[in-house]
Amino acid sequence: MILPYALPRAVLFGMDAERAHELTLGTLARLQNTPAQCLWAQARVADPVTVAGLRFPNRIGLAAGLDKNGRCIDGLGAMGFGFIEVGTVTPKGQPGNPQPRMFRLPQAEALINRLGFNNEGLDAFIRNVRQAHSFRAAGGVLGLNIGKNASTPIERAADDYLACLEGVFAHADYVTVNISSPNTQNLRSLQSDEALDALLSVLQERKQALEAAQADRSRKVPMFVKIAPDLDDTQVRLIAGTLRRTGVDGVIATNTTIARDAVQGLPHAQETGGLSGRPVFEASNRVIAALRAELGSGYPIIGAGGVMSGADARAKLAAGADLVQVYTGLIYRGPALVREAALAMRGPIGAA
Repeated sequence: MILPYALPRAVLFGMDAERAHELTLGTLARLQNTPAQCLWAQARVADPVTVAGLRFPNRIGLAAGLDKNGRCIDGLGAMGFGFIEVGTVTPKGQPGNPQPRMFRLPQAEALINRLGFNNEGLDAFIRNVRQAHSFRAAGGVLGLNIGKNASTPIERAADDYLACLEGVFAHADYVTVNISSPNTQNLRSLQSDEALDALLSVLQERKQALEAAQADRSRKVPMFVKIAPDLDDTQVRLIAGTLRRTGVDGVIATNTTIARDAVQGLPHAQETGGLSGRPVFEASNRVIAALRAELGSGYPIIGAGGVMSGADARAKLAAGADLVQVYTGLIYRGPALVREAALAMRGPIGAA
């Protein structure tokens, strides 16, 4: 029987946010695929949909950043997700930014983090991904999110993304190129028109070579790009044009925001880092709608940012998303949000 989330949440919210995060992941990693998984497992809502050539069991996914090292794929999958994205992984392990670097803003149902792509590196990440079995065996879709090391100069960023793409390709259902974290210096400059075109072109070329070199040449691994909510309409238009021109398969909108308008005056509101949760909901939806207008009805868009309820998930579809991801909402609401969102999104897009 699933454990009411109010009980562990009360304990976890009494701790430092990052310590609670690591305790949760450690527990999931130890107990996944054991009888104790019944404490949080629930039946997956069936609502199959094909996006970017992949069959998703339902429309609700977990955003990257929660399980950076891919340790808990099966444990998280037991919550009923149709797809899970893990990472961001960088070629070499790195500690990330100094602590403290994660802060709750409960009054706003929000988090601020400046973790900085802390992870154990590509080799450890791939080992963890290879050990996961039950989620994918049950039809779950796995996305692997790639980034650059903090020590790599921005002009050599493509080298890191290529190394990660080559490493994760054989193990991914789709790959996400993260160019929108605010916590790695200069990373968001890769969203500019010229830099994005250069990066995506070289990644697309390598991906196509990897696909051609497989024993099963029919296997395709879609590539998505994750962008920020802090973009104006002109920037969104330029990014949409680059996505079309380079043949990238889809886009994830959006990452965290550096804006603080919605949390002014709250404790921790002025901490440096990316703000997630309810305050990013409208900005994310604005970018989704702008992308849909630019890219047309068939282009795959995954909506992320501020989904705290089933109604929020449904609103992402109404804005133009095909699939929806959660992160901060899972921390505030627990596994019940996964089922609620999946049920709310079931049926034709645009239905009331």
